[in-house]
Amino acid sequence: MTVKAYVLTERGLLRSEQVAYPMEERGLQFGDGVYEVVRLYSGTYIWLHEHLDRLYRSAAAIRLVVPFSHEELAERLEQLRRMNDVREDAILYLQVTRGSFPRSHAFPAENRPNLYAYIQPMARKTEEMARGVRAILTKDVRWEYCCIKSLNLLPNVLAKQEAVERGAFEAILHRDGVVTEGSSSNIFLVKHKTVYTHPATERILNGIVRTKVKEFCAELGIPFIEKAFSVSSLAEADELFLTSTTSAITPIVQVEETLIGNGEPGDVTKALQAAYQKATKPLPTA
Repeated sequence: MTVKAYVLTERGLLRSEQVAYPMEERGLQFGDGVYEVVRLYSGTYIWLHEHLDRLYRSAAAIRLVVPFSHEELAERLEQLRRMNDVREDAILYLQVTRGSFPRSHAFPAENRPNLYAYIQPMARKTEEMARGVRAILTKDVRWEYCCIKSLNLLPNVLAKQEAVERGAFEAILHRDGVVTEGSSSNIFLVKHKTVYTHPATERILNGIVRTKVKEFCAELGIPFIEKAFSVSSLAEADELFLTSTTSAITPIVQVEETLIGNGEPGDVTKALQAAYQKATKPLPTA
């Protein structure tokens, strides 16, 4: 495994080989939990507090109590970074579940959540961001509360696997002919220098990079419209791009067999990539 040596748990910082949970763990058996993935560039967390804000929102939505306060959790995650001496590009994976109890669908009477967080090196997807990627289309069969970053990801996994098996980078999900998001990303359409994306309703996860793209557009004077668009409109798009914590802002230059625009990353996407690069340029870490 490439996981760094120390892991944060509800019991404190432990060596990774010391971390184990019983088989009767509600995240394992029911997907009863929430998670976050946070980027680190050159050993610096990127938008950590925004990710933690969303973690607590997701937890509240399923009536799950996170075992640390926001401030305490942020401090412990910084301690985790320092103990692992993280200086390279990496990701933090953070998961909170309702705990380990005898198997029963109803919530346990006792509040005893499990938490673990680890850091894993991950290089930037520079080639994909520079040349663009291919996507496929697949039906969105997920539950109604996609705004919760829960552990119930089987439909996302199946969609991503279909994309991989068909030689694509991402699967664009759609309901009743309307694009929602990607299997692990938010999707944006550019037409006449205007950016369109699905509104932040219960049907999508409001990505952290998605919110930053909205800010970048405001700074750059690029119109940003939160309005759903159809699958049929993809072929008429001037540009498409996706955003996620691990993929940053990545152009989509082909959907199924249809080229988007001239089949190359567009000017609006490049401008937003430059804004992202500027905003995430990390300061030296201690």
